[in-house]
Amino acid sequence: MAKTTRASECTTTLEAHLNPELFKAMGDETRLALIARLASAAGPLTVTEAAECCGVHLSGVSRHLAALKNAGLIAAQKEGREVRYTLDCGALASALRDLADALEACKAGCCDG
Repeated sequence: MAKTTRASECTTTLEAHLNPELFKAMGDETRLALIARLASAAGPLTVTEAAECCGVHLSGVSRHLAALKNAGLIAAQKEGREVRYTLDCGALASALRDLADALEACKAGCCDG
């Protein structure tokens, strides 16, 4: 019974960290290129500046940036007529770290074969 309870706790903990929006956002080659571009930038980037990494039309880049924003991975700040985007490194690192920690915590109790 204790093993079943432990497995249930692991499942609940993992599900709490398996954010579909995060994986959807990171499951696209262009969005990963945008994450890398924003991570390496010296400061916030406009859509045009961010688009330099991927060879995608600006409207497509805008949609990709919106998906990353909806997943909580980037922040957008309007400055006049432009919007500038920055990667929220803390949010991305925290989400990945929390998932890794949950997997490690469950490994001994429910994932060993």
